[in-house]
Amino acid sequence: MEWRLYGGVGVLVELENPAAVLRWCAAIDSSPLDMDARPGWQSVLVTSPMPTATLIDALGSLEYASSVVEPGVMPREFAVPVVYNGEDLQVVADSTGLSVEAVVSLHTRALYTVVFLGFSRAFPYLSGLDPALWIPRRAIPRARVPAGSVAIAAGQTGIYPQPSPGGWHLLGQCALAFFDERNDPPSSLQPGDHVRFVAT
Repeated sequence: MEWRLYGGVGVLVELENPAAVLRWCAAIDSSPLDMDARPGWQSVLVTSPMPTATLIDALGSLEYASSVVEPGVMPREFAVPVVYNGEDLQVVADSTGLSVEAVVSLHTRALYTVVFLGFSRAFPYLSGLDPALWIPRRAIPRARVPAGSVAIAAGQTGIYPQPSPGGWHLLGQCALAFFDERNDPPSSLQPGDHVRFVAT
């Protein structure tokens, strides 16, 4: 674990993997101390009204707890139906040396975990992608990716909740809506949730 001051906002704790991020968030959420955790892919931004020195001491006391604490509630699990007809499906197959059928099979076989929401409103970054499907982002991002697009890049998979630019490889499309600003919270998916993709 490494940490650094994050402007005047708080402390950014840099971690080794997404699983450690979720453990740290669980430790902070279960702590009686006045701290808030905002997860990233391999980091947690910790904010608090406490003075910086006090916050750093508090994080030191949580370092051990974060290695053993698991989320206190069972994760919710979402089955996400996907039509695997994405523009980049053949590109992913060619890049990985797999057939299109094998790409779909590997993508639907895994159980994914929402690590954090970012990039655009409610875009879920999911860990758990099979290493056989790890390929870099597109060299040239698209100006517009349709809402509901299911995509992969590097070791991540995600779902575009609304139309936006994007540089991930598009595998398919789902018809579920994951963002509604009238809801509280507006995103259906939250960090710690599990996702399974189902080919339809």
